[in-house]
This record gives sequence, structure tokens and C-alpha cells, in this order.
Amino acid sequence: MSTPTEDLAAAGVSIWLDDLSRSRITTGNLAELIRTRTVSGVTTNPTIFQGAIGNTSDDSYAAGLAELAAAGADADAAIFALTTEDVQAACDIFRPVYDATGGVDGRVSIEVSPTLAHDTAGTVAEAKKLWAKVDRPNTLIKIPATKAGLPAITEVLAAGISVNVTLIFSLERYAAVIDAYLTGLEQAKAAGLDLSGIHSVASFFVSRVDTEVDNRLAAIGTEEAAALKGLAGIANARLAYELFEQTFATKRAQDLVAAGANLQRPLWASTGVKNPSLPDTLYVTELVAPGTVNTMPEKTLQATFDHGVIAGDTITGTYAAAHQVFADLAAAGIDFDDVTQVLEDEGVDKFIASWHDLQNTVTTALASQNTQAASVR
Repeated sequence: MSTPTEDLAAAGVSIWLDDLSRSRITTGNLAELIRTRTVSGVTTNPTIFQGAIGNTSDDSYAAGLAELAAAGADADAAIFALTTEDVQAACDIFRPVYDATGGVDGRVSIEVSPTLAHDTAGTVAEAKKLWAKVDRPNTLIKIPATKAGLPAITEVLAAGISVNVTLIFSLERYAAVIDAYLTGLEQAKAAGLDLSGIHSVASFFVSRVDTEVDNRLAAIGTEEAAALKGLAGIANARLAYELFEQTFATKRAQDLVAAGANLQRPLWASTGVKNPSLPDTLYVTELVAPGTVNTMPEKTLQATFDHGVIAGDTITGTYAAAHQVFADLAAAGIDFDDVTQVLEDEGVDKFIASWHDLQNTVTTALASQNTQAASVR
């Protein structure tokens, strides 16, 4: 008998864990999730690392912090060292998955500083620095799909670096992300690079869309508006998959595929359900399609394992209904362009806030280590 997560993987969905910490690595938890829950990759972000390093009940970072404090590292240097060490270790754990899937899975993402979200040159420089430091072929460098991020994505891919494009909310921006990917591959090809070694996913956020839209529908207050709650996130993701199918069927994309390029897979992010009245597996069950990734918090992963998902593709063939959802939202007075811009701005701001919290946490921890060292002397 196969498990529900094995069934999901058999339907063409790569299951990635949206979390990482040193204790997951050292206790064997991450390896266990690979073995028992069909997890084939990991995504991280500044909020995840803030939660991991700032967890006072987890002393797995203490030795590393002591060593960094003794070396005189500041907070930014310490964060860079600690997070890249975690990603290196996770990449090594996932290396058999990477080898078995020809580089498609077994991927571990690490994000450039969110303070660079509107700085193209700074993003490129940090992406190259992270790639060189981690020095694992199964790394993905996360770059946000801001307007400044788009040319950075192209430049980084053109250098042969694999990229996870994050914070995508709108179809318009997703189209620009795919264009940035194809342009990067074209430049890499012109430079004589092996396209088969360059991989990318496009992280399309789901639950945050429902949260913002549903709040606006509640403010409208009509029965028609209430009937549309909980529909926008899934409809938006399904239309993203339609765009993925259409764009990668074009001659431009297929010429690159013929030259060895990989498809840039859609990745469903923000899949933890925010509305307690909805099932925990909503953004898994309703977004099953071949060639996709679903990155899940552990709660969603466990619910998927416990309860299973609808067998088979739940996206292809739903496009007309998804388009109708957006026609109905517009008729109800929802300005979706404004929704997605608000979400992008909030997404960047939240990650910057987490980054500053992480800096403060590490600054305090380094000072504490220095105090302890001084007392011993």
C-alpha cells in the first residue's frame, strides 16, 4: 500500500518542506521526512531562519555562535555563516534525491537578503556570493519577483546559477518571471553554458491571496461577495498553471528545451491554510498537476499524509471556471491589481522585519557568548 504522500508524488507533485533548522538536520528529522513523508526538497526564508535561530529551546546553534563570537563576527556575518551551513548540510542530505531525479528534486533554497528586494545589482552580487559559499549543485537561490528582481533573475540564471523566484502573486508578474527565465537561458546558451544544469521554480503564493481578497469581500458585505470567499487563491494558481502550459509550449521555450533546458516548474507557496474553517489540505488537494512543486509547512504535510488528497490532476480543465471567479470578483468590486501589489509590498516588508528581528537575535546571542567567554577567562 502506498502512502498519501507517495500518491501525491506519483501524480507529478514534488513535495517540499517549507522549513529548516539545525535541529531538523542533527536529529535526523529531515532524513526521516524524506524517508516517510516523500519530502524531496526544502524552502527557507528569513522568517524561517528567525524562528530557528531565535528558538530559545533549541541549543543546536550555540556552538556555532560561540565560534563566531570568538572570531569577532558581526550579526550579518554570523547569519550568513549559520544559514549557509544549514543549507549545505540539508543539500548533502538531499543529494541522493537530487541524483535519483536528475537534478529536478533534492533542492534546498536560500534567499538573498530581503533588504535587497529593490536593488538589482545588490541582489545579483549576493546571489553569486551565496551560490559560491554553499557550493552545492542542488542549491536554489531565492530572488523575489519585484520589478528590480526581474533583471537580477535573468543575470543570475545567465551565469549558470539555479533560481527559486519567490513572492509571485499576479499573472502579469508571473508572465514577466517566465520571460526573465527564458531570457536568462538564452544568454546562458549564447555564453556556451550547459542549459541542462540550470534549474528554476516560480513560487506562486496562494493562501495570502485568499486572506487579502476575503477581507475585502467581507468589507463589501453583500451575499454575492460572501459567496466568493475562499475562491481567489486557488483560481489564481490554476490560471498560473494555464499560463505555464501556454508559455512553455511556444516556439521560444521549446527551442530552449530542445537545446537541453529544463522547464521552470510552478511552485505553490504559502500553502498553510489561514482560515480555520477550511481543511488543512485545501491548497494541496485543489492544486494537483504534473510538473508542479508544493512546499508545505509541517502541519500541512502531516495533514496530507493523514488524510490524503484527491487522486489525479485537479488543475487542468478548470481554467474556464477560474476565469469566471475573477470575472465575478471584478463585478463584486475587487481590484485584483491592487490586491497583488499590496501583497507584494507586504511580503517584502514582512521578510525585512523578520530579517531585522534575526539580526537583533544574533547580535544578542553573540554578545551573550562574549560575556560567557569573558567570565571563563
